[in-house]
Amino acid sequence: MIKPVRPTITLLSDSLLERVVSESRELLERTGVFIENHEALNLFLQAGAKGYVSSRRVFIPGRLIDEALASAPKAITMYDALGEKSFVVGGDEVHFDPGSAALRLFDHRTQSERAAVTKDLIRFSALVQQLENFHFQSTGLISSDVPEAISDCYRLFIALRYCSKPVVTGTFVVQGFAPMFEMLAAIRGGASKLKEKPLAIFDACPSPPLMWSNLTAQSVIDCARAGIPSELVSMPLTGATAPVTLTGSLVQLTAENLAGVVMSQLAMPGAPVIFGGSPSCFDMRTANPPMGAVETMMLDSAYSQIGRSLGLPTHAYMGLSDSKCVDAQAGLESAAGAILAALSGVNVVSGGGMMDFESTQSFEKLVIDNDICGMAYRLLQGISQRDDPMALSLFSEGATDIEFLTHPHTLRWHLVEQNYPHVVDREGYAQWVESGKLSMADRAALQVEKLIIDKHDSILSTELQGELRKIMEAHAKRFGLEVLPIN
Repeated sequence: MIKPVRPTITLLSDSLLERVVSESRELLERTGVFIENHEALNLFLQAGAKGYVSSRRVFIPGRLIDEALASAPKAITMYDALGEKSFVVGGDEVHFDPGSAALRLFDHRTQSERAAVTKDLIRFSALVQQLENFHFQSTGLISSDVPEAISDCYRLFIALRYCSKPVVTGTFVVQGFAPMFEMLAAIRGGASKLKEKPLAIFDACPSPPLMWSNLTAQSVIDCARAGIPSELVSMPLTGATAPVTLTGSLVQLTAENLAGVVMSQLAMPGAPVIFGGSPSCFDMRTANPPMGAVETMMLDSAYSQIGRSLGLPTHAYMGLSDSKCVDAQAGLESAAGAILAALSGVNVVSGGGMMDFESTQSFEKLVIDNDICGMAYRLLQGISQRDDPMALSLFSEGATDIEFLTHPHTLRWHLVEQNYPHVVDREGYAQWVESGKLSMADRAALQVEKLIIDKHDSILSTELQGELRKIMEAHAKRFGLEVLPIN
């Protein structure tokens, strides 16, 4: 049998890629990077980087970059809550997860955005649990019915209760890491077991240009020492917070990522770290950062190529839209992004369900995006030779009336050869009319209710639920919340 060809896309020539990396390394050595966190600053200075404590700027020599790249793992294995199902993050593996930390929820019934509350977070996690093409979950919504200071920990608390998939999350305040780590360790049965079988990935977003805040630097350090993968999410805006050219922004993004990689390895050699980002080709007409622009997707595909060349797992925010409702623009931009991410071999693809410049989640769009992700996975499988010979044995000499519809060959292979989406309409016009002339968004809304009805039970044992609740309540009381808005 002939092995199928995996379709791929490459945006940078070898020579251009080398130039981008070379300039980014020189940028770190000559211009340096601002480090707000004192512990991180000391790690750099003790390792031999030049710098000034007063200005909090360090200049990173190539030696530290080389040592960090040599010690960082080329692949990371994530595990579900039971510690049984594993997912390799690295190589050519592609895993989709919903976009994280949306400020608002798009309500299909009112066709408007609103703040999310605890019930919405529960429904979101229960829905993601049912969507097979999202290998990972995320803490995708911020709950407005708890104090802002505990919202990072609270959204993880709900995600762990209602979905068993590995979770992409992150901290909003430095104090958030300890209870979040405590909950993850409780699920796994101890800190050492969590390190052996990571359950969560923590996003860490440097501030463009070339700045690492106290919060994000501390997150990288804490995760490195706990064995939790850090996902570096560099966010240059072309022409606004980064050079206007795509190559110029790639230099900055690569430099910010390399600084984060070095930081993680100085905190703990061998710590898992992911080369990633959420850049945007800034729209000069509207002063908005379009995530659905083709140039933004080109940046994503290009830097994922850079990350792979450096031997690191990769991440990108792709498969999302700038549309304000679930419409043709949402489908156009999301499908283009998801397909390009898959062809680019991005290991962790965040963005499912997101709209409105990475600020809003939609349950209905998430269901549609699940179908898009399924198409992307089918594309990656390529065209396989199923039989040998492939067709000759199916044709009799001189035969003109062969019936393939009920042929054993069709029954054997049709489910393997063809991807069957859930909410894509492939009925005839008469059937569509008879079904109520539903739009794709309306069909997705019905699918949402079908998937999450009676699915609000926790996936955890009563004992584990109690342990997580105890951790969450103790953290909430420090910030004045005596009773959690959840049973």
